[in-house]
Amino acid sequence: MRSKSTGSRAAQSLAAWMVVVLAASGCGKSGDGSSAAPPATTPAAGASTSVAAPEGTSPYDAGPRAGETPINESLVKKGETLFTTKGCPVCHGFGKKITCPDLDGVTMRRTASWMEHQILHPEIMIKEDPIARQLRTQYALQMTNQGLKSDEARAVIEFLKHKNRESATAK
Repeated sequence: MRSKSTGSRAAQSLAAWMVVVLAASGCGKSGDGSSAAPPATTPAAGASTSVAAPEGTSPYDAGPRAGETPINESLVKKGETLFTTKGCPVCHGFGKKITCPDLDGVTMRRTASWMEHQILHPEIMIKEDPIARQLRTQYALQMTNQGLKSDEARAVIEFLKHKNRESATAK
């Protein structure tokens, strides 16, 4: 017969194992997991505004922060649904670190372009983007490609802007 503490430790181990398996498997990734290369863009001049300055600048993170632009409220619900159904809350929290970056305030740290590229092509960003590479050194898990399309990534960004604005006004 197992003691309560042994059963509790087993349950905690099982829960930790499930988080790792979900994260490694893509947390709700659908389809074949393939993705097109990121759209060609002209790198913009300017410095990155990450929390800890990465070596080099990102061509996607120059310019106004995503949270400085108006929220497209018609996309917020779709973005929230995608965020939830793709399993993003397993790794990301708002106002708390789970296993990956805290998303509270992310829209004031990053541009919409950087966030869209990170959502659509994390496997390419980790190879080419200094901010994504630095984040990978700080967190145990690399973001997985969820197979979203551009319009879906923009909806998730609108949800993040909405959530960040709610959080900022509550403080």
